[in-house]
Amino acid sequence: MRLLLAGKLHAVRVPGPAEEGLRDLVRAREDVRVDLMRARHRLSKLLLRHGLRFEARAWTARHAQWLAQVELAEPTAQATLLDYRGAVDGLVHRRDGLDRAITQSVATSDWAPQAGRLRCLRGIDVLSAAGLCCEVGDFARFERAGQLASFVGLVPSEDSTGERKRRGAITKTGSRHARRLLVEAAWHYRKPPRTGPVLEARQSGQPAAAVAISWSAQQRLHRTWRRLEQRGKPRNIVAVAVARELAGFCWSIARTE
Repeated sequence: MRLLLAGKLHAVRVPGPAEEGLRDLVRAREDVRVDLMRARHRLSKLLLRHGLRFEARAWTARHAQWLAQVELAEPTAQATLLDYRGAVDGLVHRRDGLDRAITQSVATSDWAPQAGRLRCLRGIDVLSAAGLCCEVGDFARFERAGQLASFVGLVPSEDSTGERKRRGAITKTGSRHARRLLVEAAWHYRKPPRTGPVLEARQSGQPAAAVAISWSAQQRLHRTWRRLEQRGKPRNIVAVAVARELAGFCWSIARTE
């Protein structure tokens, strides 16, 4: 009671059954993504051990046709290849099914308006918007944009003693999934600001304020990319720095009415 009177207790938002169900669906899709990546790595390493390499971009339609024609000399190796191919095909089928389920669920959920505004940002579409909504929940519970960046672990750690202050790597606290989504979206801001037909379609019907925030995000985050690259920063570090600013734009656009 004394802590409550002193104002040291903060309210905790409890998600409802519908939100928990959609969160489970999104996390199931994330698990399938990780399993698919590992299955593809196993298949690729098997082919490399036998001296086989596809010289173009992997995991495309051409790559699938090439894989269907590969035959290894040893029957046991060929059986392993067929098993790995079956595992990859099965996971792709599961991933596509989960993608359709997430798209349908988000459209009819309470997060539909919030996800629609997030999709106005470059690099964020249905799956990314659904993932951020599920992991963050209510963006309005954060009073400042910096609190959201801290919540997903994108702020630098600090080791301070007396007058000495030292900044280190990001804290990596909070949701790993939300942090990965923001970092992946940050790579889209390497290119100069532009609004193509795909982004225009996502922004159609959304509030004018959300579209304006999206354009401001493109301009500012692209400047950040150029400034940090000119300083000689590695691209992975630049992507994390841009993702931290992108979290602030997500906070701002999600709260737009």
